Amino acid sequence: MNLPLDTLLARIKATAVERDARGGHAAEEKALLRDAGLLNLSIPRAYGSDERPWPEIYALVRRIAAVDSSLAHVFAFHHLQVATVLIYGSEEQQERLLRQTIERQLWWGNGMNPLDRRLVARQTASGLLLDGVKSFCSGIVGSQLMTLSAVLDEAAQPLLAVVPVEQPGVRILDDWDPIGQRQTDSNSVSFAQVPLAERDVLRAPEVPPTPFHTLRNCFAQLVLVNLYLGIAEGALAEARDYAHTQARPWLTSQADHATDDLFTQNRFGEMHVQIAAARALADRAAEQVAEAFTRGPALTAGERAEVAVAVAEAKVLSHRAGLFASQELFEVVGARGTKAALGFDRFWRNVRTHTLHDPIDYKLNTLGRWALKGEAPDPLNYS
Repeated sequence: MNLPLDTLLARIKATAVERDARGGHAAEEKALLRDAGLLNLSIPRAYGSDERPWPEIYALVRRIAAVDSSLAHVFAFHHLQVATVLIYGSEEQQERLLRQTIERQLWWGNGMNPLDRRLVARQTASGLLLDGVKSFCSGIVGSQLMTLSAVLDEAAQPLLAVVPVEQPGVRILDDWDPIGQRQTDSNSVSFAQVPLAERDVLRAPEVPPTPFHTLRNCFAQLVLVNLYLGIAEGALAEARDYAHTQARPWLTSQADHATDDLFTQNRFGEMHVQIAAARALADRAAEQVAEAFTRGPALTAGERAEVAVAVAEAKVLSHRAGLFASQELFEVVGARGTKAALGFDRFWRNVRTHTLHDPIDYKLNTLGRWALKGEAPDPLNYS
């Protein structure tokens, strides 16, 4: 089935409010994305896919996020794991894993949370074994493969690997219950003596990360940029539609219709400016990430730093635009717009939940040190 994109988005939007309230796993909607062939977009054409440029993929993430940011999160994180294989994997690993992804139409989940070091890899006589827990494993439910990081012998840098989800010893915990992003399947996963094949290790701890390796962080940050921005665009679209069809001017307003009220127009103007600025920086950052990706192992630390700064700039503005638009939505729809069935609160809850995972103060500090002292962002952290 290859639904036109507008039809696909309309079907997703039709159930978004109900699914947000329910939480859980969006199996039917994930199947729509899979059946539309959207899981292959980041896989190189050499492996038999319909490869699309990364800026186009990020723009699609944004369009999905405007109607359902949880589903956009799962979709984007699938492609982030494909990027992880393309960045860290050997030619054999890429050929084997990505062809398998296309042939079986596999979903990927993420277990790369760098702050959680509870997952340990142990070297035994029979090979590597994984034991422990990994939290915030976005997209893990319904996925067949996952990338993960694990501590090996207390090394400072983690081991990075690919693991099949559906195997003995892997257990998905039912512990994802946030106020927003309720259908991202960001559950914790426990591992009990799970074998890890040497051929599925993407990077050993003793291998120093190169600038190209750490470009993966920029890919991840740009996912968040477009999720926040998509939420802002979705909130603006809902506000515009409601203003035209249902909103009423305040009783002391001189306007006959809400859309003619000067204060309402000003609020829309402010939302428009913030979103337009964030969109411009997001698109610029996507182009820079894509260009850096084509450099491959030849990417220099200086080039990588410029990309990270561009992504951080877009991140700050999209963070602010998402929070602002999701709040201003209520100012323009008025009291009747708080009706629970409308689900307008989901925009604020979703962006607030997600933005807390990467505090804006530290992003601003990164940019401040760059602007003031020319200090490059730390490539081993969230930049």
